[in-house]
Amino acid sequence: MSSMDERMELGVGAAPGSSSSGLSVGPVGGALDAGPGSAGLVGIQEEPVLRRDGSGSEADPDAPPKKRVRHQEGEAGKLEERLYSVLCCTVCLDLPKASVYQCTNGHLMCAGCFIHLLADSRLKEEQATCPNCRCEISKSLCCRNLAVEKAVSELPSECSYCLKQFPRSSLDRHQTEECQDRVTQCKYKRIGCPWQGPFHELSAHEAECSHPSKTGMELMGILDEMDQSHRRELQLYNSIFSLLSFEKIGFTEVQFRPYRTDDFITRLYYETPRFTVLNQTWVLKARVNDSERNPNLSCKRTLSFQLILKSKVNSALECSFLLLKGPYDDVKIKPVIQHHVFSNDANETEYALLPISDSVECNKLLAAKNINLRLFIFQIQK
Repeated sequence: MSSMDERMELGVGAAPGSSSSGLSVGPVGGALDAGPGSAGLVGIQEEPVLRRDGSGSEADPDAPPKKRVRHQEGEAGKLEERLYSVLCCTVCLDLPKASVYQCTNGHLMCAGCFIHLLADSRLKEEQATCPNCRCEISKSLCCRNLAVEKAVSELPSECSYCLKQFPRSSLDRHQTEECQDRVTQCKYKRIGCPWQGPFHELSAHEAECSHPSKTGMELMGILDEMDQSHRRELQLYNSIFSLLSFEKIGFTEVQFRPYRTDDFITRLYYETPRFTVLNQTWVLKARVNDSERNPNLSCKRTLSFQLILKSKVNSALECSFLLLKGPYDDVKIKPVIQHHVFSNDANETEYALLPISDSVECNKLLAAKNINLRLFIFQIQK
């Protein structure tokens, strides 16, 4: 008898003289029961199901969903990595943090790199080009890509304190206001406490801080330094208020235009058209990094300016003057008052640094077609 027939007989064979109609089949994996008057059948159990991992136990019903969740997370991570590579700046290869510009062929640049490329081209007297396709770029040829800006703002980014993932659009607010691990300072810093630590430890430190219990003599040195800084700021504002009370005050919008020297290696400088203030003719000049040979190779960039009197005067003209940002510019300039006595023999001031905050602000000015500022001149009466 074949093995197939043997297996069939094991399942349905009955004792002699019994009726086959009395057989009933039990549940899967259970014994087969015979009807009344028949002999008991030997039941068989189902062979254990072999899992893919080789174990003989039954498959866990929760396993497939868990595997799918892990698979989806892995796919999401790969998708984010691909989006990072697609949406990153072509210059610094980092995701843009603010505005995103694109060339005429669609290559993306963050605002900082875009301004830096325009500033470098101005310094080298070359046409700015896209680093990818070498097409010409300028503020008139390039436009912002709002879709990329919105997509980047929704990509997850890691908090630098708690290492949790947040959308880039809400990351700044989390790091400055919500994160319990953000670095904070003791409220008694003003009286010399140097403590810095995570926000969740701040209340415990302030309850034990020793600086509130210091004597007045111990706090005098700290307060003196604070007073000196406050006096310098107050002196600047008092000086400006005093100048505004002068009888002869003039101001005008000035536009610095780029030019090149006649040297073998030309250098960039700026000059304004002649303008009239206080019935006198003036000119402003500016130079980059004090006219160093290759300012485009330097990361630190500065602008310095001088005021030149073009009119002939019968007597010395004592003036105070300062430059501020123009009405339509966003460059940050801290007011600094300059002073000079103009005459026919001393009609030029020394070059003074334009009080901008950093090299980024300088690049903004260099990247513009022209530099627009506002000049105030106060004539001092004798």
